[in-house]
Amino acid sequence: MYQALYRKWRPKAFADVIGQEHITETLRRQVAEGRTSHAYLFTGTRGTGKTTCAKILAKAVNCEAPVDGDPCGKCPSCVGIDSGGFLDVLELDAASNNGVDQVRALRDEAVYSPANVKKRVYIVDEVHMLSTAAFNALLKILEEPPEHLMFILATTELHKVPATILSRCQRFSFRRIRPEDAARRLSYVAEQESIDLRPDGAELLSRLADGALRDGLSLLDQCAAAGGTIDAAAVLDVLGLAGNLQTARLMELILSRDAQGALLLLDELYKGGKDMGAVLSELSTLTRDLLLQKTAPKGGAALLSGGYDAAALDRLGKGVPAERFLHLASTLQKASAELYASANRRLDAELCLLRLCDESLSGDLTALEARIARLEDNQAARAALAQRPGAAPPEQAPPPHKEPPAPPKFPDPPPWDEPPLPEEPPITDGPGQRIYDIPEAPLLPPEPPKPFSAPQAPAAPAAGNAPARAVDGGWWRTLAENCKNRLSPMYRPFLGMCSGFLEGDLLTVCAPDDLTLGRLDNDRVREILEQEAEALTGSPVRLILRTGEAPKSSPEENLKNLVAFGRQFDNIEITE
Repeated sequence: MYQALYRKWRPKAFADVIGQEHITETLRRQVAEGRTSHAYLFTGTRGTGKTTCAKILAKAVNCEAPVDGDPCGKCPSCVGIDSGGFLDVLELDAASNNGVDQVRALRDEAVYSPANVKKRVYIVDEVHMLSTAAFNALLKILEEPPEHLMFILATTELHKVPATILSRCQRFSFRRIRPEDAARRLSYVAEQESIDLRPDGAELLSRLADGALRDGLSLLDQCAAAGGTIDAAAVLDVLGLAGNLQTARLMELILSRDAQGALLLLDELYKGGKDMGAVLSELSTLTRDLLLQKTAPKGGAALLSGGYDAAALDRLGKGVPAERFLHLASTLQKASAELYASANRRLDAELCLLRLCDESLSGDLTALEARIARLEDNQAARAALAQRPGAAPPEQAPPPHKEPPAPPKFPDPPPWDEPPLPEEPPITDGPGQRIYDIPEAPLLPPEPPKPFSAPQAPAAPAAGNAPARAVDGGWWRTLAENCKNRLSPMYRPFLGMCSGFLEGDLLTVCAPDDLTLGRLDNDRVREILEQEAEALTGSPVRLILRTGEAPKSSPEENLKNLVAFGRQFDNIEITE
């Protein structure tokens, strides 16, 4: 009769246990020195050797000729325990025997001395499944057991075991078996069973086992039944993991922000009978692998799920920042948690795909961060293109021929503030006077030098008497910088995207879009803008916020501003 590989190759001694040396060495030393405890608690994930070590310990304490703490496997006690013929070593499943009556019967029976071995051993698997009353019934015998009695409790959920039970046991925590140890054991078993297992197939099976050697042996048994050489491709084919190619294709569409293609592929999976929860779970696993490879390319290989080869992970993760994978992982985790209580699982999965393709649809700070990141990337790309040596500007179509515009007629500039020169006397050629003699102008007392002052912005014209004019760029930048020093960081980038113009005592701030306008349209920003504008203009101003662009200054306005700016430097005495 055929026997499964995980049963056939179950370790018979402590030396055969893989990856749990910190536990097996301690148990061997206790058996060799005769210092065994009356109660043990083995904890850890499935397939790590808890029940196996419990059976080996039961044989070791009853072995008639132990070898350095290991059972000999040949004496009647070892043979009887292996065959299950001795009732003094009993293995119980707490999942099906979790009532208080079963525990009371066990307690009443445990007081009797063993018939065939030295110690009566009870191995209670999945002990966390016992009821509260059953745990209470077990407390007394665990605290004061007979000398011939030993309890070995095993559980995968330590947090469900009461503290009163934990304090009465020696606890041993079983670790997940490392992929390299599992691959070495799988290769040894395959060699003994004449199975053609290649190294890449053993590595993939060890990662798929997820730290449980029993799962690895079961997968190897399944692949061996298909026959032929077992390599990575054969493992994916036999175990039905070829569907991961569709998951990789879906991730590729998500990373390229192709929402339409992702929805169409999801529709194909749905029509093919694929569960939406399974799709999101596979996407979450792939995202985890991509994030681990991005953040820990060297040491993270042992942490990968094993469902995807290195070439596929490299192709998908190329050029994608780790922040994007973090957003994908958090969105998938949230959607998967909400999917089980959903009334329409397909709709929730489609909404999740849309949020994965476009972060701006998240409706939280992620959308704003994505927009800012895009703007920064575009700005960096433009700067890099401008700095590239020999980069030619983009070709543009030649503008249509137009007649040159007539030169603008500028008004005469105002006269300078200087005293008028006296009228020249008529030129005569009378006696005693030459024709070129010009009388000298009377000397005026020199004006006292004016103190130097920084140029001020031109005063705003009276309301209703001057048309709207754009505030010059320097003045608006000064106003914006003054306001930014008083505003919180969340408003500063939005104010930098705006422009403004004056119309009398009315200051209009123009925002590029409704989002920027909504961020700035509050009492705090308005108050600071009015105060800083009043400080610069010297008079109170009124404020209006709207969307659009500020009007540009006309040539006449530019000339007037230039003349007014130059007047401020007249009669300035520069001293050394």
